[in-house]
Amino acid sequence: MTHRPAIPARPQSAAGPASAEGSATATPRLSRRTALTGGLAATAAVAAGWRSTPVARADDDLPSHLVRAGQAYSALQDHLYDPETGLYREHTPQTDGNPWSYVWPFSQAVVGTQVLAGIPGVGRQYASAVSSRFDALEAYWNSETTPTGYDSYLRPPLGQGGDKFYDDNEWIALSFLLRHNMSPHGDSVALRRAAEIFDLIVFGWDDDSSHPCPGGVFWTQASWSNDRNTVSNAPGAEVGLRLYLETGQQSYLDWSLKMYEWTRSYMLAPNGLYWDHVNLAGVIEKTQWSYNQGVMIGAGALLYRATRDDRYLQQAKDTAAAALAFYAEDERYFSQPAEFHAIFFANLLQLSVIAPDPRYRQALAWYADEAYRRYRAPDSGLYTFEEPVPLLHQAAMVRIEGMLAWKQQDYSRLT
Repeated sequence: MTHRPAIPARPQSAAGPASAEGSATATPRLSRRTALTGGLAATAAVAAGWRSTPVARADDDLPSHLVRAGQAYSALQDHLYDPETGLYREHTPQTDGNPWSYVWPFSQAVVGTQVLAGIPGVGRQYASAVSSRFDALEAYWNSETTPTGYDSYLRPPLGQGGDKFYDDNEWIALSFLLRHNMSPHGDSVALRRAAEIFDLIVFGWDDDSSHPCPGGVFWTQASWSNDRNTVSNAPGAEVGLRLYLETGQQSYLDWSLKMYEWTRSYMLAPNGLYWDHVNLAGVIEKTQWSYNQGVMIGAGALLYRATRDDRYLQQAKDTAAAALAFYAEDERYFSQPAEFHAIFFANLLQLSVIAPDPRYRQALAWYADEAYRRYRAPDSGLYTFEEPVPLLHQAAMVRIEGMLAWKQQDYSRLT
């Protein structure tokens, strides 16, 4: 487990919008670290619980995605947000553990708020909230290491810091790149921070050629894990490719290709989907999480934009088709957490810009509708996939409903 003094270990590896900072919702969540280390058996047990306790619905008349995005955000803010610090709690109700969330859940609240700010007509209501999220995010920044990066938990005085996770930093870099994309004239400060984080990602590359499946970015700097993951490589490629498209700097493209090709070489399963990770004994953990598929879809689409090589676009489309079929079968969507699907769908929508396919948005809308029907508690606005309700789940539903309220021509700005 994560070694840090005094702080419990990070869990193991989902009316119109409110403008006030005090309103929002929370989301239930499968513990990420347990999920990623426990494999399918642990996931199936939690999934069975999710499916067995849906919220009863009296009718099938659903509000618009615009309204539902606002409802989800209001519940997020009401139940999980602390306006005095600008921070979020990990769960609601908070029963024990750290007073504030780890950086991975916080990062997903950041991007959820950003997506609301991109909704036509109402987005400007969320501009100050986006600024507040990024201001609070800096409480996790560790400037005392080389390379610099975001710790998994709050730095002093609010916390004791924590190990750096490369995937956490990649999600944050993608949020900075989204901030740049959503700024009318770009955002040079956001680009610089994304570039700083990319230096950290490259630092995490395994350069010991004697290791099984040589290469790849490690998942974390923590001493208790030597895994190299799909989700520590493909999002890194996405960050590098977006920096390449902005700057033309060849090293960004070169490193992104290495990360992408490593993942295809060692994590691609016979069914066309991607496994989770490989350890230094060469043992592959074969769970096929939806966000792993999403980031490889997004990386393939970005490689096509960067190189105009049709094979990358075809690889992205192939993964998308295989994933849509896989998760629709037996409603596998509800055996995995909402935060993974939010990432998966965000990348599908990005692919739809260059390879239009109505199935991508249709799948997103189906999931949003079913989650609303089955798991949203009308009294609180929380999505009760599990209880206590995790920040990750509620933030994911804000993002999912918010993306459905975007204009389709704006999907190219998503990250």
